Amino acid sequence: MRFRPRFLAIPPLALSVLFLSASGKELRTPLGTNPVMRAERVPLSPSDPARKMVGRLQYLGGVRLTSPDLGFSGFSALSVVGDQFTILSDRGNLVRFRMGGDWRPSEVQFADLPAGPGTSAYKGDRDSESLTRDPATGQYWVGFEAHNTIFRFDPTFRERLGVAYPQAMKRWPQNGGAESMVRLADGRFLVIGETARPLHGKTEQREVLLFPSDPTIGNPQPVRLAYVPPQGYDPSDATELPDGRVLVLVRRLAIRTLFTVKIELVDIRGATAGQVLRGTEIADFSAPLQHDNFEGLSVQREGDSLVLWMISDDNEQWWEQTLLLKFRLDL
Repeated sequence: MRFRPRFLAIPPLALSVLFLSASGKELRTPLGTNPVMRAERVPLSPSDPARKMVGRLQYLGGVRLTSPDLGFSGFSALSVVGDQFTILSDRGNLVRFRMGGDWRPSEVQFADLPAGPGTSAYKGDRDSESLTRDPATGQYWVGFEAHNTIFRFDPTFRERLGVAYPQAMKRWPQNGGAESMVRLADGRFLVIGETARPLHGKTEQREVLLFPSDPTIGNPQPVRLAYVPPQGYDPSDATELPDGRVLVLVRRLAIRTLFTVKIELVDIRGATAGQVLRGTEIADFSAPLQHDNFEGLSVQREGDSLVLWMISDDNEQWWEQTLLLKFRLDL
């Protein structure tokens, strides 16, 4: 059915929204000014609440995050520092909070990224998919799909400090770009294309760029590698372990099982140009385990343990969830 708008009866603000919607680009829903968020404990396996192990991971607990705010959805990236959590959506919406052993969020803050490619009116221009942090300065880097660019922000996310449009990412797909980005401990940056293939590689390979330094300063040229995920899976995030290896989160969407994810251990130490990387599976989140659309990973020390956090993107769908899960690594 085709509607003819009655422009004279529409207020100016609503009229501007109507014109933006008619442009064919999806409008972005920002977070509101009332930062309300709830956390409900969830088991690793809904059908077996006593289960605690998945592969080499021991489940330490998790929550389902909800909010009445319409902008609270689509979380694609995660950073955890102590009890401080930063989660970033694929529309440039930022949520920061603290949460300890009682699993109760506190000091919840809602915000927008202060900058990004294009205009903040459109979701596609704020399609932030990856997040990494420098522990020394507290600065953050965000990888944007669609525009295949990287922005650097101050520790409070109030100011943009740098931006890069790497030539090596220019031809990456608009919806398959920098889904994974890691600032390595030695200052290099690892970026994995979700569906981007090397120019002369095989179809199962994903392009990996290893920048020698911060890509937003100067014009560092990356070393080109390739990564082969499990068949049918695409990489959705990565994080570095203290020994220099990385964990790569991969996901698959199938009609029968919907979203399933695996975590692979990939050794990038000593990697050279043109090398094809393959991983070792350490966990498989197939049913009956929680198996939503997980897109964010973060690793940190907690006492004598190494813990892994992961978050899921609900894709703004009622049948999906925002799950934040915690594991102890046994590697």
